[in-house]
Amino acid sequence: MALDAACGRSSRGASHALLQAVGRGQFTVGLTAALVLEYEDVFKRPGLVPLPPEDVDVLLDYLCSTGKRSAVRFRLRPAVADPGDDLVLEAAVATGSSWVVTHNTRDMAEGARRHGVELLTPAEALGRLGVGG
Repeated sequence: MALDAACGRSSRGASHALLQAVGRGQFTVGLTAALVLEYEDVFKRPGLVPLPPEDVDVLLDYLCSTGKRSAVRFRLRPAVADPGDDLVLEAAVATGSSWVVTHNTRDMAEGARRHGVELLTPAEALGRLGVGG
């Protein structure tokens, strides 16, 4: 599964519960170098995520150590309107992920369909995984 960076913006709800489940063997996060850099950019924007930059670095290191990393063998971009969303979809395809977890299902729908990737909201992903949220 690839995760949209927006899934990490809150310390409550399904997004947070999903991030808490990373590394517990229930799913694997698909990552590319470009997506990790996008996560870093988004998570370190002032006021966007309630974490100091040092904690963001720890989180990214953890994701990189537990996630499925892959080089991008071919670019899909542009596949969706937002370049950041393109990176998420590209990581999903590069890592063979079945799902992308995002709040932005509407804008990503066509690109995901074209590349055979299912879109789930964080709550839907938790339900699919049988994880409480």
